[in-house]
Amino acid sequence: MTMDPRAEITFVRLTEVPRHEIVAHMSDPRLAAHMPLLTGRWDDERVEAFIAAKEACWSRDGLGHCGLLANGAYAGWGGFQKEGDEWDFGLVLKSSCFGLGLRIARLALAFAIADERVPYVTLLLPPSRKKLAALTRLGATFIAETEYQGARFLKYRLATK
Repeated sequence: MTMDPRAEITFVRLTEVPRHEIVAHMSDPRLAAHMPLLTGRWDDERVEAFIAAKEACWSRDGLGHCGLLANGAYAGWGGFQKEGDEWDFGLVLKSSCFGLGLRIARLALAFAIADERVPYVTLLLPPSRKKLAALTRLGATFIAETEYQGARFLKYRLATK
């Protein structure tokens, strides 16, 4: 079932998302095809470590990842993570919510635009991603191929100021 493209989008802390929802989402083999860093089995323990790491970003940087709800139902997660001097933006949606990606990205990027500390965001996409027109619509520009945690990515940059 595909999510209604007019769904009401809500951002919540990952701590508010039922753990089983994240386990099921991150265990979907369709995600692993485009997420080279998504390895191993996801269970409650791994979700707890994931949430703790993302909450640590909020504590350290004042910005981080959120749980995403569409009409009150879990749709995925995404947000910002400081990588060195850069703010990286990531968005990981359930396959039934892929059509909401551009809309959710625009809503999330409004946070970066409002934050004076974030002059631009970077986006890392695996080379397996072939449909990149949404990045152009957002105004992102290709920077280079790069390696992150042993995997190859296409790096884009999007000005927020």
